[in-house]
Amino acid sequence: MRKLIYGMNVTLDGYTAAPGDDLGWSVPSDELFQFWSDQLLATDIALYGRKLWQGMSSHWPTADEQPDATPAHIAYARRWRDMSKVVFSSTIDKVDWNTRLVAGDAVAEITRLKAEDGGPMHLCGATLAGAVMRAGLIDEYLLATAPVLVGGGTPFFTALDSWVNLDLVETRTLAGGVILSRYETRR
Repeated sequence: MRKLIYGMNVTLDGYTAAPGDDLGWSVPSDELFQFWSDQLLATDIALYGRKLWQGMSSHWPTADEQPDATPAHIAYARRWRDMSKVVFSSTIDKVDWNTRLVAGDAVAEITRLKAEDGGPMHLCGATLAGAVMRAGLIDEYLLATAPVLVGGGTPFFTALDSWVNLDLVETRTLAGGVILSRYETRR
Protein backbone atom coordinates (compact mmCIF):
# COMPACT_ATOMS: atom_id res chain seq x y z
CA MET A 1 0.00 0.00 0.00
CA ARG A 2 1.30 3.44 -0.90
CA LYS A 3 1.70 6.27 1.59
CA LEU A 4 -0.25 9.46 0.76
CA ILE A 5 1.38 12.74 1.81
CA TYR A 6 -0.28 16.15 1.65
CA GLY A 7 2.22 18.96 1.93
CA MET A 8 2.54 22.57 0.85
CA ASN A 9 3.87 25.95 1.88
CA VAL A 10 1.34 27.55 4.19
CA THR A 11 0.96 30.88 5.96
CA LEU A 12 0.87 31.07 9.73
CA ASP A 13 -2.88 31.74 9.48
CA GLY A 14 -3.37 28.57 7.43
CA TYR A 15 -3.53 29.57 3.75
CA THR A 16 -1.75 28.09 0.73
CA ALA A 17 -2.53 31.18 -1.35
CA ALA A 18 -3.56 34.70 -0.37
CA PRO A 19 -6.67 36.32 -1.89
CA GLY A 20 -6.51 36.42 -5.68
CA ASP A 21 -4.31 33.28 -5.66
CA ASP A 22 -1.34 35.47 -4.66
CA LEU A 23 1.71 33.34 -3.86
CA GLY A 24 4.12 36.25 -3.43
CA TRP A 25 4.59 35.39 0.25
CA SER A 26 5.82 31.85 -0.53
CA VAL A 27 9.12 32.37 -2.35
CA PRO A 28 11.27 29.63 -0.82
CA SER A 29 14.77 30.03 0.56
CA ASP A 30 17.44 27.82 -1.00
CA GLU A 31 17.05 25.47 1.98
CA LEU A 32 13.26 25.16 1.57
CA PHE A 33 13.57 24.76 -2.19
CA GLN A 34 16.07 21.92 -1.65
CA PHE A 35 13.69 20.31 0.85
CA TRP A 36 10.84 20.31 -1.68
CA SER A 37 13.21 19.07 -4.40
CA ASP A 38 14.23 16.16 -2.17
CA GLN A 39 10.55 15.43 -1.53
CA LEU A 40 9.95 15.38 -5.28
CA LEU A 41 12.79 12.92 -5.77
CA ALA A 42 11.27 10.60 -3.15
CA THR A 43 7.75 10.79 -4.66
CA ASP A 44 6.51 7.99 -6.88
CA ILE A 45 3.37 9.80 -8.11
CA ALA A 46 2.29 13.42 -7.70
CA LEU A 47 -1.47 14.04 -7.59
CA TYR A 48 -2.57 17.49 -8.76
CA GLY A 49 -5.73 19.51 -8.78
CA ARG A 50 -6.29 21.62 -11.90
CA LYS A 51 -5.30 25.00 -10.52
CA LEU A 52 -1.93 23.97 -9.10
CA TRP A 53 -1.25 21.79 -12.16
CA GLN A 54 -1.75 24.75 -14.47
CA GLY A 55 0.66 26.86 -12.43
CA MET A 56 3.32 24.15 -12.26
CA SER A 57 2.96 23.11 -15.91
CA SER A 58 3.28 26.70 -17.09
CA HIS A 59 6.74 27.00 -15.51
CA TRP A 60 8.60 23.76 -14.77
CA PRO A 61 8.66 22.01 -18.16
CA THR A 62 11.09 24.60 -19.54
CA ALA A 63 12.55 26.09 -16.35
CA ASP A 64 15.84 24.29 -16.95
CA GLU A 65 16.24 26.10 -20.29
CA GLN A 66 16.05 29.61 -18.83
CA PRO A 67 19.34 31.56 -18.95
CA ASP A 68 19.20 32.34 -15.22
CA ALA A 69 18.35 28.77 -14.14
CA THR A 70 20.37 27.64 -11.14
CA PRO A 71 21.63 24.06 -10.83
CA ALA A 72 18.93 23.45 -8.21
CA HIS A 73 16.18 24.72 -10.54
CA ILE A 74 17.55 22.65 -13.43
CA ALA A 75 17.48 19.50 -11.28
CA TYR A 76 13.95 20.24 -10.03
CA ALA A 77 12.64 20.91 -13.54
CA ARG A 78 14.03 17.62 -14.84
CA ARG A 79 12.68 15.67 -11.87
CA TRP A 80 9.27 17.30 -12.25
CA ARG A 81 9.05 16.53 -15.98
CA ASP A 82 10.12 12.92 -15.55
CA MET A 83 8.01 11.93 -12.56
CA SER A 84 4.59 10.30 -12.89
CA LYS A 85 1.76 12.75 -12.34
CA VAL A 86 -2.03 12.50 -12.25
CA VAL A 87 -4.21 15.57 -12.72
CA PHE A 88 -7.81 15.54 -11.51
CA SER A 89 -10.01 17.89 -13.53
CA SER A 90 -13.24 17.91 -15.47
CA THR A 91 -12.47 21.27 -17.11
CA ILE A 92 -9.25 20.57 -19.01
CA ASP A 93 -8.85 17.97 -21.72
CA LYS A 94 -5.10 17.61 -22.21
CA VAL A 95 -2.00 17.18 -20.05
CA ASP A 96 1.65 16.59 -20.93
CA TRP A 97 4.98 15.69 -19.31
CA ASN A 98 4.43 12.14 -18.06
CA THR A 99 0.96 13.01 -16.78
CA ARG A 100 -2.40 11.26 -16.86
CA LEU A 101 -5.73 13.11 -16.70
CA VAL A 102 -8.62 11.83 -14.59
CA ALA A 103 -11.98 13.53 -15.09
CA GLY A 104 -13.95 11.17 -12.83
CA ASP A 105 -14.13 10.58 -9.10
CA ALA A 106 -10.81 11.71 -7.59
CA VAL A 107 -11.37 9.97 -4.26
CA ALA A 108 -12.11 6.63 -5.96
CA GLU A 109 -9.01 6.90 -8.17
CA ILE A 110 -6.74 7.93 -5.30
CA THR A 111 -8.13 5.05 -3.20
CA ARG A 112 -7.27 2.68 -6.06
CA LEU A 113 -3.76 4.12 -6.49
CA LYS A 114 -3.12 4.02 -2.75
CA ALA A 115 -3.99 0.31 -2.62
CA GLU A 116 -1.25 -0.48 -5.17
CA ASP A 117 2.31 -1.38 -4.31
CA GLY A 118 4.78 1.44 -4.82
CA GLY A 119 6.41 4.49 -3.37
CA PRO A 120 4.80 7.50 -1.75
CA MET A 121 2.24 9.68 -3.49
CA HIS A 122 2.26 13.42 -2.89
CA LEU A 123 -1.05 15.30 -2.92
CA CYS A 124 -0.64 18.75 -4.50
CA GLY A 125 -3.40 21.33 -4.28
CA ALA A 126 -5.65 22.41 -1.42
CA THR A 127 -8.99 21.95 -3.20
CA LEU A 128 -8.19 18.38 -4.23
CA ALA A 129 -6.79 17.70 -0.76
CA GLY A 130 -10.08 18.75 0.84
CA ALA A 131 -12.03 15.85 -0.68
CA VAL A 132 -9.21 13.40 0.01
CA MET A 133 -8.90 14.64 3.60
CA ARG A 134 -12.64 14.18 4.23
CA ALA A 135 -12.33 10.62 2.86
CA GLY A 136 -9.62 9.85 5.44
CA LEU A 137 -6.97 8.87 2.89
CA ILE A 138 -4.08 11.11 3.97
CA ASP A 139 -1.31 9.37 5.91
CA GLU A 140 0.98 12.36 6.46
CA TYR A 141 0.59 16.14 6.59
CA LEU A 142 3.67 18.19 5.74
CA LEU A 143 3.52 21.93 6.40
CA ALA A 144 6.20 24.50 5.62
CA THR A 145 4.73 27.35 7.66
CA ALA A 146 5.92 30.82 6.66
CA PRO A 147 5.98 33.64 9.23
CA VAL A 148 3.34 35.70 7.44
CA LEU A 149 -0.36 36.41 7.94
CA VAL A 150 -2.41 37.01 4.78
CA GLY A 151 -5.91 37.18 6.29
CA GLY A 152 -7.69 34.97 3.76
CA GLY A 153 -7.36 32.98 0.57
CA THR A 154 -7.16 29.25 -0.08
CA PRO A 155 -7.07 27.30 3.21
CA PHE A 156 -4.66 24.38 3.69
CA PHE A 157 -7.27 22.51 5.75
CA THR A 158 -10.86 21.93 4.78
CA ALA A 159 -13.98 21.57 6.89
CA LEU A 160 -14.10 18.01 8.21
CA ASP A 161 -16.94 15.69 9.19
CA SER A 162 -14.99 14.34 12.16
CA TRP A 163 -11.73 14.85 14.01
CA VAL A 164 -8.44 13.57 12.63
CA ASN A 165 -5.92 12.73 15.33
CA LEU A 166 -2.29 13.25 14.38
CA ASP A 167 1.13 12.44 15.78
CA LEU A 168 3.95 14.98 15.38
CA VAL A 169 6.93 13.16 13.82
CA GLU A 170 9.23 16.06 12.89
CA THR A 171 9.63 19.76 13.39
CA ARG A 172 12.52 22.01 12.45
CA THR A 173 13.23 25.62 11.66
CA LEU A 174 14.47 26.53 8.20
CA ALA A 175 15.93 29.76 6.81
CA GLY A 176 13.68 32.79 6.98
CA GLY A 177 11.82 31.49 10.03
CA VAL A 178 9.89 28.81 8.13
CA ILE A 179 8.78 26.01 10.44
CA LEU A 180 8.67 22.57 8.87
CA SER A 181 6.20 20.23 10.58
CA ARG A 182 5.34 16.63 9.71
CA TYR A 183 2.37 14.84 11.23
CA GLU A 184 1.22 11.26 10.69
CA THR A 185 -2.41 10.31 10.88
CA ARG A 186 -3.12 8.19 13.94
CA ARG A 187 -4.94 5.08 12.72
